[in-house]
Amino acid sequence: MSTPVGAGRYAPSPSGDLHLGNLRTAVLAWALARGSSRAFHLRIEDLDRVREGAEQRQLEDLAALGLDWDGEVVRQSERGAAHRAALDALTAQGLVYECYCTRREILEAPSAPHAPPGAYPGTCRDLAPAAREAGRERMRALRREPALRLRAGTDAWSVQDLWAGQVHGTVDDLVLRRGDGVVAYNLAVVVDDAAAGVDQVVRADDLLSSAPRQAYLAHLLGLPAPSYAHVPLAVNARGDRLAKRDGAVTLRDRFDRGESTAQVMGRIGDSLGIPGCGTAADVLTRWDPASLVREPWVVELPD
Repeated sequence: MSTPVGAGRYAPSPSGDLHLGNLRTAVLAWALARGSSRAFHLRIEDLDRVREGAEQRQLEDLAALGLDWDGEVVRQSERGAAHRAALDALTAQGLVYECYCTRREILEAPSAPHAPPGAYPGTCRDLAPAAREAGRERMRALRREPALRLRAGTDAWSVQDLWAGQVHGTVDDLVLRRGDGVVAYNLAVVVDDAAAGVDQVVRADDLLSSAPRQAYLAHLLGLPAPSYAHVPLAVNARGDRLAKRDGAVTLRDRFDRGESTAQVMGRIGDSLGIPGCGTAADVLTRWDPASLVREPWVVELPD
């Protein structure tokens, strides 16, 4: 058996059961990794809300569809030392500063020309010492830490995506550590992917705009940026992003409606233009990535 070159991954948050869109993305991440002789890793991104028992159910559901993975499951909450080391490395380069702004203040602040809504306008970037001390006093009164932001040296960065092509995206002074002291997603995901040898990131395309920021951050840390493949979202009949409130959208929901694992995989296969799938292995052997439809997958389910 040949040794895997590089790795792909799937990284769910344990906030609840995976819905059909999540499962479809996981199957595609697995198929692209296995089809290119890569290893495939699972990482639980548990820095935010965690629902008891969700991680185990997610792992069981992925296995039920026929997915396997290499090595132990990694939990992001156990990677704190590596995250802090990366933050220290950026601080040593003079690329980190404290931010005292609230979310509302950022949203209401005038943005730079052509910047997307919510992009950080640089309010705290070059404050005078007295203003910084006033900001720290304000944070102490609020009983929270200042957020730590990246002092970005560019306002844009480019990445290559398997389906979207070259993406030239905005880079702002993104948060590296939040005001509650928790490392921010953009830093954690870059550090954790690099540590696992992940060079192929497959995920939903609502995260496509994050890829240039993350690739730029990897560049600053001297880490290799992965290749990207962003999968169209699953949506409900109204065109809204699929969510658990849309009804029986999880694997266990479908089981409760009398469907088998093979029938659920058949739905995923149909969405990819390969009818008759019963396991993830069918997707691996029959799916041509070049054929992926770029429109969202409209999930229509009987009651």
